[in-house]
Amino acid sequence: MIPRDLTKDIQTRLQSIKGQVDGLIRMLGEGKEPEKILIQFKATQKGIDKAYFLLLDEVYRKALAIKISETVEACPGNCGHEDRIEFIRQQFPHLELDSLTQKLNEITELKERIGNTHENTDS
Repeated sequence: MIPRDLTKDIQTRLQSIKGQVDGLIRMLGEGKEPEKILIQFKATQKGIDKAYFLLLDEVYRKALAIKISETVEACPGNCGHEDRIEFIRQQFPHLELDSLTQKLNEITELKERIGNTHENTDS
């Protein structure tokens, strides 16, 4: 579930983008100068990118937070990956969007390794 304030922010941004697209259509119909149309296209694209990244950031941050929590629970201090898990946990608040997917993959791998270790010792 997306938080209400984020949903409202994205909806507001999309309404603005809708106005920009309407403006583009009007500019094209009126035969405006290509340079002005290009500026409007860039502004529209920037708005779409911002809304998209806000949503991605929310989704990936939440997924990474859940994975970190699950991995910490799976490793009560003797799994051999404590340092790496703690490092990712400390980095979490400062990660940029492009780092989130990498850290999500890394923490998922760690959790799988811990799970495999537990399965092998239980057998």
